[in-house]
Amino acid sequence: MCLGIPGKVTEIYEANGTRMGKVDFSGIQKEVCLAYLPEIEVGDYTIIHVGFAITQLDEESALETLALFEEMGVLEEELLAEEEQTT
Repeated sequence: MCLGIPGKVTEIYEANGTRMGKVDFSGIQKEVCLAYLPEIEVGDYTIIHVGFAITQLDEESALETLALFEEMGVLEEELLAEEEQTT
């Protein structure tokens, strides 16, 4: 994902001693590393870069950004492009 699309943390767990989680991007679930954001919790929003959660967003900012990307017509395009790369 190149645009820094906000995603919602849906699950947090540990794998091989590393804090990991699942993040939902408009219905597409991604496994991500949460090690850089130890305070993030299920239900919080984050920006992912190359599989790492790099910043936490409040819900209002996340939803506003998602609406803007949707309005620009790039949200679905970006999510589909990322999904195609992983299949």
